[in-house]
Amino acid sequence: MIKIGDTAVSEEQVVETTTMDSSKQKEESDSEKKSTSTKKAKSTGQSRGTARAKLIKDQEEKEVSLFKENIYIVFVECETPGNIGFLARTMANFGLKNLVLINPPTLTNEAYYQATHGKYIVENAKIYSTLDEFYQSQRIDFKVASTGMAGGSYNLSRIPIRPEELGKSMNVSNKIAIIFGREGNGLTNKEIEDCDICVSIPTDPTYPIMNISHAAAIIFYELFRNKHDYGAEGLDESTDLEKEFLLNDMNDIINSLDIPDHKKRNGLKTFNNIISRAFITSREAHTFKGILRRLKNKLGEE
Repeated sequence: MIKIGDTAVSEEQVVETTTMDSSKQKEESDSEKKSTSTKKAKSTGQSRGTARAKLIKDQEEKEVSLFKENIYIVFVECETPGNIGFLARTMANFGLKNLVLINPPTLTNEAYYQATHGKYIVENAKIYSTLDEFYQSQRIDFKVASTGMAGGSYNLSRIPIRPEELGKSMNVSNKIAIIFGREGNGLTNKEIEDCDICVSIPTDPTYPIMNISHAAAIIFYELFRNKHDYGAEGLDESTDLEKEFLLNDMNDIINSLDIPDHKKRNGLKTFNNIISRAFITSREAHTFKGILRRLKNKLGEE
């Protein structure tokens, strides 16, 4: 386009210039549209990613809330108040709060003392005369009996699952009762038969019966670890790609050494085994990679 004050040029040059300017403007316009489209796509992708992350976080928080609200820990005819306190303390360790006592002894100061920071659980415990009364009152969906005396084909009601299996398969959307029996005799066959499944902890057969708080800790841990994570960041396990980068760097270092080929192969294989067994975190892999990279540069200088 010719503006006033420009130097006169031939008609062909004017046409050429105008055509070039139009083409340039079109290219710039297309570039701007493409850039805008890319930004929109990126923004949309980020929005979807953010929304998905929020959805996952909300779902996890919902499961944690259901874990606390829908699991009932039931202690049948406890013989000593102190064990009630120990059980409450263990519940507090794993975020459980619904304690149910069936025909318990008088709750003396010992129960509150042994509960330590789980004292509030004892204070809010629900007390019933019988298991049936509790089942009907709370409308329990799923009942889990605990026993130290696992059965077999001769006693179908006592065929158990392990605590880890319970933790993986448990649906906390339903109301679940985990029932612990008397210190001396545990649960009766009838009480176990009334339950949906039976959970048992493998122990040495010469002394199979565990203290209730110890057994509860193992079971609660398995339940807890399938619904919760550590309250710390940076503990995600390293990815296959991060491990591959580590192996590549180590391979370069080993190949730079003046050693036989079979020792190089064994060395890399040994390093791979160590990394695989260690379950290193993403942060650890990143730090380790930085060290290997500097070592490679140092060897290169020499």
